[in-house]
Amino acid sequence: MNILVCVKRVPATGGRMSLTADNRDIDTKFLGFVVSPHEECAVEEAVRIIETHGGASVVMTLGPEAATDQLRDAMAVGIDRAVLLETDGSDWDPVATAAALVDEIRALEASGRPFDLILFGNESADSGGFQVGIRVATALDRPIVTGAKGLEIGSGTVTARREAPGGWEMFEVPVPAVVAVREGINLPRYPSVPGRMRAKKKEIERVTPSKVPGGPELIRFVLPQEAEGHAEILGTGPEAAPRVVAMLREIGVL
Repeated sequence: MNILVCVKRVPATGGRMSLTADNRDIDTKFLGFVVSPHEECAVEEAVRIIETHGGASVVMTLGPEAATDQLRDAMAVGIDRAVLLETDGSDWDPVATAAALVDEIRALEASGRPFDLILFGNESADSGGFQVGIRVATALDRPIVTGAKGLEIGSGTVTARREAPGGWEMFEVPVPAVVAVREGINLPRYPSVPGRMRAKKKEIERVTPSKVPGGPELIRFVLPQEAEGHAEILGTGPEAAPRVVAMLREIGVL
């Protein structure tokens, strides 16, 4: 098997988001960055497939120089090679992102063996566009399955399992194929110290992509309204018991 995993560098989930003064970007001064969680599972799935069936793996991302940290994390858990489509860090829409990925995939396949399987996360943790994997598969004229929570490699085929109401949907597609996986397909391993040391010594291939215009234009970000809450101290010690009972009656519990 020859597998490519496309990942995205995103702000660490769970952090408090704030916007820049012009509302056109996320202020990242106090945020760390990680591989988007669905794509972290895609990396793990690629490593497991190669461990079972043999072959080679490549991880690729579009982003600034700092995204090499996420590429080295992927190599630290077992990915063989890494490719950075280096940008100035500005946000690229799904049209431009997919076009840059497609150009580099074609270049990599022209200079070596075609990819049997291209893995994406189902959606990124920041923009959640659900588009890039589908756009890449369409441009390459390859079958795609999204939302996969199980993968089985057959003889010239890939079977993807997807959750459905009351059961599972099964899709068998010929290779080469594109699959977008969901978090929960596996439990990603943590990079080991020896793995990090090996990844640090590996060279990351760099390409400067051309940005294709034509996608949606960013006007501004808007943070969701935060829900406000308050706490009321009903009392302390046994003397608070009558007030607690009264409160439970007010909210209909008693």
